[in-house]
Amino acid sequence: MGSRTAERNDNAELSAELIELLGVVEPGAIADMLLQRAHSYGATDIHLDSVSNGLRIRFRIDGLLQDICPVPTAKAANIISRIKVLANMDITERRLPQDGRISSTHLDGIDRDVRVGTMATIYGERIVMRLMPDPTQFTSLNSLGMYEDQLEQIHRLLQTPYGLILVVGPVGAGKTTTLYNFAASLNRPDRSIVTIEDPVERRLPGSSQIQIENKTGLTFPVALRGVLRQDPNIMCIGEIRDAESAKIASRAATTGVLVMSTLHANDAASAVDVMRQFGIPSMVIADSLRAVISQRLIHCICEKSRQEIQPDEAARELLNLPHDDTSTMIAEGVPAPCNFQTGYLGRTAIFETMMVGRHLKEAIHREVASYELADAAREDGMISLEESSRRRVLDHTTSLEELRRIMIDKSLL
Repeated sequence: MGSRTAERNDNAELSAELIELLGVVEPGAIADMLLQRAHSYGATDIHLDSVSNGLRIRFRIDGLLQDICPVPTAKAANIISRIKVLANMDITERRLPQDGRISSTHLDGIDRDVRVGTMATIYGERIVMRLMPDPTQFTSLNSLGMYEDQLEQIHRLLQTPYGLILVVGPVGAGKTTTLYNFAASLNRPDRSIVTIEDPVERRLPGSSQIQIENKTGLTFPVALRGVLRQDPNIMCIGEIRDAESAKIASRAATTGVLVMSTLHANDAASAVDVMRQFGIPSMVIADSLRAVISQRLIHCICEKSRQEIQPDEAARELLNLPHDDTSTMIAEGVPAPCNFQTGYLGRTAIFETMMVGRHLKEAIHREVASYELADAAREDGMISLEESSRRRVLDHTTSLEELRRIMIDKSLL
């Protein structure tokens, strides 16, 4: 779900550059430099792990952690202190976890806030910094990576005046990006849009955005109940995490509010089971639920370093190709410095969009198992995650290995 346009060298060259700078730059300034390099390389996270001889620094790029460079013990403490000062943390507290945030106003050349978390380990403090999403990316539905038939379903879905729309998948699947995109496409002066998040990850001009503060008692249920008394048209909930939030969201969706939220579920049909586990009656789920969008992020084959290959018999079976097909070619990446020796550069999303029509409503009422719901949805035209992956292999966006990974994730191999 996004690739960078900037030229990228491999981690060996970046490591050499940073190791050289470690000798000439003040330790406190190393933290600023790491943030700048991570930003320029499109990293989503920076990991600083205390080890026996200093700090191990890694960047998460395209979902994979890359070793960048080691930092000697003599400079590690100053780097950690600099980060904690920027994040408004207590630099004297080294035993208990802390959470903080670095404002983009304090970062030269970086237009995004950074979320920071610390944790004590046997060798010292561990720090993970999350670079918040780029607000200039994925600003239209067309930028998400859906196929045309899926986009048509989403455009029709977002015209519904009320109901519940769920975006599901594991951590790091891009659910929040999709949710923000839906909200942005509905953002008009004649609508009241309220978001309830922990934390607020992007700004949505024209909406009211609420930051959850558990320490002060502003929990998701409290915020939800309060917002419902303020005449909203659309409510975006960062995540449905508990039974009370699920009940409030479902009730709101049946009383004239369009509710959109994320949920942790393995696929679209499984979301119904999760809602049942939260104690929502099947009748209420059937009446409130309009659609479930399940998604994953897959790696894109590097455009600059790739080759075409002919799939073997096992691959043709996996791709649902005829047994005697010898004309179809697929692509694979070639490891090179421009792709960190992985063969991949950037990621895109794949989706399955389960629209809840009359047949699915009846199936939910009957409390059928999630696999039966999935079968019914496919009969109604739902494109599954695995089918979306096959399409991406056949259009040379991703590799056969990525299709296998998705199918293993779905327990289909």
